[in-house]
Amino acid sequence: MKRALIFLADGFEEVEALTPADYMRRAGIEVILAGIAGKTVKGARGVTVLADAGPEALADTYDAVICPGGMPGARNLAESEKVRTCILRHHAEGRIVAAICASPAYVLEGSCHLLKGKKFTGYPGTEGMVQGGHYLHDPVVIDGTIITSRGPGTAGAFAIALIDALAGHAKAQEVRQHTLLG
Repeated sequence: MKRALIFLADGFEEVEALTPADYMRRAGIEVILAGIAGKTVKGARGVTVLADAGPEALADTYDAVICPGGMPGARNLAESEKVRTCILRHHAEGRIVAAICASPAYVLEGSCHLLKGKKFTGYPGTEGMVQGGHYLHDPVVIDGTIITSRGPGTAGAFAIALIDALAGHAKAQEVRQHTLLG
């Protein structure tokens, strides 16, 4: 069974974390929601989530690690040495590293320096934070093992792209159809 880790930091964008978690679980992917500072995490819109695990989960290995956006959630992820170490380890091993909204700029580039020479997307206005990357306006952009997405309205498409990468196109289309994503 494929495994994915979704980092949760205070101020995370709820739809960008919970939609991928829900959709990937529908696809049979084991998803671990990991609070980087503890199991209770408060989202940007005030929704409090009890994560599956705390920061100890970042020491494990997954098929994908995923950064939701939101503010100050993306900044909190970018400032975490444990998150940075986890992302860089997974990237070096050729595993999927994914981010949505502000996290491509703040985390993948600002903290991890992974987007130079890469195609990416993110929340409009954050593209200027990525020097040497190739910003696209697409809802989801895949460049090698890096998957990025624009924001809350693209969370469903982001989730489907993650499923496609982890469980295959047929499973991704099945979840798309069952969730009426279109």
